[in-house]
Amino acid sequence: MFLLTSVLVAVVCLLMVWIFKTADGGTQRRKGEPRARAEARPWVDEDLKDSTEVHQVEEDADEWQVSEEEVEHVPFSHTRYPEKEMLKRSQEFYELLNKRRSVRFISNEQVPVEVIDNVIKAAGTAPSGAHTEPWTFVVVKDPDVKHKIREIIEEEEEINYLKRMGPQWVSDLKKLRTNWIKEYLDTAPVLILIFKQVHGFAANGKKKTHYYNEISVSIACGILLAALQNAGLVTVTTTPLNCGPRLRVLLNRPANEKLLVLLPVGYPSKEATVPDLARKPLHQIMVTV
Repeated sequence: MFLLTSVLVAVVCLLMVWIFKTADGGTQRRKGEPRARAEARPWVDEDLKDSTEVHQVEEDADEWQVSEEEVEHVPFSHTRYPEKEMLKRSQEFYELLNKRRSVRFISNEQVPVEVIDNVIKAAGTAPSGAHTEPWTFVVVKDPDVKHKIREIIEEEEEINYLKRMGPQWVSDLKKLRTNWIKEYLDTAPVLILIFKQVHGFAANGKKKTHYYNEISVSIACGILLAALQNAGLVTVTTTPLNCGPRLRVLLNRPANEKLLVLLPVGYPSKEATVPDLARKPLHQIMVTV
């Protein structure tokens, strides 16, 4: 009887250990699930990740420049329009930008160099964190370089469509009739690659913090799109996933620059088509408090 009781106690103890281990393992898996899902997000480009939005660790503090620059402040010059003129200008600007479309069929007709200079100067007027202006606009016109860019992007894009992007993303793109073949990278007379500078360098060689660099460069890209539309040119906003490092090497850009956006720029080809899409009405995008 005593032997039976001892065996029964041992079995119960083993059963309790197994239950606790199973429960603990399930908890650990549940805790790990959000991270696993985050790591599986197909749209994350590892090359764009940087730590410039957080405080630098003490070990490398000596590598970073502390700004002591003094800037003179001057009176602000402003043009104020009558209300009727304000309404007219705002309506005309909206109508101009409302005609903007993403165009994937671009003519090989050459574009005036001065126009490209002006639209990039316009993009360079964007606000930036602490006025660090953390952008580099690389203008590519050389046919051989454009073709090398196309080869790199199509090689990676085929992998993106077949593996990285996932079925949901690929399905969402079907209505746009797009795939990994990017003929416009050859035909467009100009490619503009916009790089974000994750940090800069001071005159003494120390690193200079570029605050909110990705947001700043994204604002500059928005102004660039508006400037291109104003000039009568077309483009399609592309973000070549996992192509940044190879394109950076091809274009001889430094390691502190990360590719954010690529814009093929030119006139629309005669056979250009666009999907018949509608934009959200004002009441769906604006909230007044």
